[in-house]
Amino acid sequence: MTAEMSRGPAPHHGGLWRGVLLTLLVLIPAIVASQFMLAVLPHPGYGDLNGALAAVFGVLFGWISIGLWISLAGALSLLARARSRLQAPAATSREARVALVVPVFREDPRPVCARIESIYRSLEAAGRLAQFDFFLLSDSNDADAWVEEEVAWAGLRARLGGDARIYYRRRRINIKRKSGNIADFCRRWGLQYRYMVVLDADSLMSGEVLGRMVDLMEHNPSVGLIQTLPAAIHQNTLFGRVQQFASRLYGPVFAAGLHFWHMGEGHYWGHNAIIRVAPFVRHCALPRLPGKGAFGGEIMSHDFVEAALLRRAGWEVWLEPSLEGSYEETPSTLLDELKRDRRWAQGNIQHMRLIFARGFVPLHRAVFVNGIMSYGSSLLWFIFLLLSTAEVVLHVLVPPRYFPSTRVLFPVWPVWHPQWAAMLLWFTLAILFVPKILSIGLALLDRRVRGFGGLSRLLAGVLSESVLSSLLAPVRMLFHTVFVVSVLAGRKTQWGPQARGDVATTWRQALRYHGPGTMLAMTWGAFVYALSPKYFWWLLPVMGAWIVAIPLSVWLSRVGPGRAARAAGLFVTPEESHPPPLLRLYRAALAAPGLPRCTSARGFLAAIVDPGVNALHCALLPLSGASQEGMALSRQQLILTAIKDGPGALTPSERLRILSDRDSVAGLHWRVWSLRAPRARYWLDEQLTRSDTPSPPPCAEVRR
Repeated sequence: MTAEMSRGPAPHHGGLWRGVLLTLLVLIPAIVASQFMLAVLPHPGYGDLNGALAAVFGVLFGWISIGLWISLAGALSLLARARSRLQAPAATSREARVALVVPVFREDPRPVCARIESIYRSLEAAGRLAQFDFFLLSDSNDADAWVEEEVAWAGLRARLGGDARIYYRRRRINIKRKSGNIADFCRRWGLQYRYMVVLDADSLMSGEVLGRMVDLMEHNPSVGLIQTLPAAIHQNTLFGRVQQFASRLYGPVFAAGLHFWHMGEGHYWGHNAIIRVAPFVRHCALPRLPGKGAFGGEIMSHDFVEAALLRRAGWEVWLEPSLEGSYEETPSTLLDELKRDRRWAQGNIQHMRLIFARGFVPLHRAVFVNGIMSYGSSLLWFIFLLLSTAEVVLHVLVPPRYFPSTRVLFPVWPVWHPQWAAMLLWFTLAILFVPKILSIGLALLDRRVRGFGGLSRLLAGVLSESVLSSLLAPVRMLFHTVFVVSVLAGRKTQWGPQARGDVATTWRQALRYHGPGTMLAMTWGAFVYALSPKYFWWLLPVMGAWIVAIPLSVWLSRVGPGRAARAAGLFVTPEESHPPPLLRLYRAALAAPGLPRCTSARGFLAAIVDPGVNALHCALLPLSGASQEGMALSRQQLILTAIKDGPGALTPSERLRILSDRDSVAGLHWRVWSLRAPRARYWLDEQLTRSDTPSPPPCAEVRR
């Protein structure tokens, strides 16, 4: 372990020339496109405005062309069956200990534990279980979520047996969010393990791919991190199914392209990856950025930074798209996706302070820029629309200057070339659609078409997805523009729990979030149409998308249209056509019964009322030490308030204070069961008998 921690920098020259080549492939067409835009514009006299339009267009053109070159490289790599540069193991290693860590924050614990159970059984079937320990790391700051996590974990241990090495830990102080949770684990237990596999609450990985990742790390001592390409699964809403289909079809091509261009200086997406623990602990401690506002404080998008820190220390970071058996779930509605993007926007824009930090390799600086442009490009697109509208206003309302201030022999006539503009538009669209065409061709060559429902359904899915993506792109652009502006203005984002499941968007929610964009589109469109009906038709794809955003967002969030598409064979993925064993294990684990309970209470109420849950919660708490007199009196006052007025009188923070002290939880439990009616109804409505004095249920023996 010490040798690994003291490892020196490992130069990686192969990625340098690829990075230079990619830069030239992006930069040169961007310059040509901006010059072409200058030739298209009809008013040479508007020098500053035309220059700004051409510059913004050139940046946007270069941005979208990155996807073209990544997909082309990926397609060529897949056609050539290019092998990874990672050394394949000659024999299987079973000595290295691996921690599989699952950070959670106010998640539904039943599906989380079902995923852990399915991974456990998959590892057992693959013969690799002895290497792995499982850690469920909670940051939940809600009393009900805390208790239900404990109950779900206990039920998981009961199903898998007492020998199952599955541990639960909840942090009392939630600092630095997920990265702080992982860092806390590494400080406490990390050095007992050579590797850790980081999962999200919605992640799934098969035993085969986990074993393969360990073998690759064992046989490639210069590698600090290997990132897999997770496939999206378990989507039922129409929006979720479209996104799942698109990522499954196009994702492998882009991942292979990223693998080609980045090589050992690749991405880390924060989950479904294996990490060498010792160098991670030594080099990846995240500093608190100085200053206030959105650019200061904790680093929010920690994964990109951790990958850059590992590479700066000389460790290679690989994205391995060939490692199949890695899965995740994605947001099921447009609004859920946008809420997640709001957090990611701040995290990525925060990287502006790290682009020129000392020691980072050029490709990881490019990764920072790429993350910033993921959201900054929307602001540039919006600015381009504003500038082009200003061009139209000047064209209509201001007479052209035929004789500019510079000396010319002949007047400068405004010339409009609509055919040039159309050609530029079609060329831009071609760049956007080439990756999709390449993905279809590779699916045909690899005989994966059946997994997508057959050729006709695959083509219908691509066409439908392209139409929906064209409608959603302007909507995302508008929201991302607001996100970027708010971040630049210094507004911070609250990092709440990720929405899971199939909760449809209501009309009220859609009106609240999409209504301002609809009003903007109607006002802007009417203004442009009054000035220039011809230009209005150029803006219609954007304005029309904003206008239909409300019904579109609601319709896409419904399960009914998603199931109808599934029944018609549309947006089908290989994991649905031929479910792998891991997904069958997950469904079986999800249907398994949980821990038996003595009462019907849930959450905080269960920890106080239910004898079995109370015993479990008390067993997981540390022994109550000698407290200050003031703190003891405060807890006693809380218990008296709860006894007198019921659980509804306690604030969320007061519930957490009670649950954090073993004596308080045990004392309140016995006080509640000693109550007489009518006070007992606050706590024991569903457990009360006809007698005025309730008695503990039979399973109260669990407590004894």
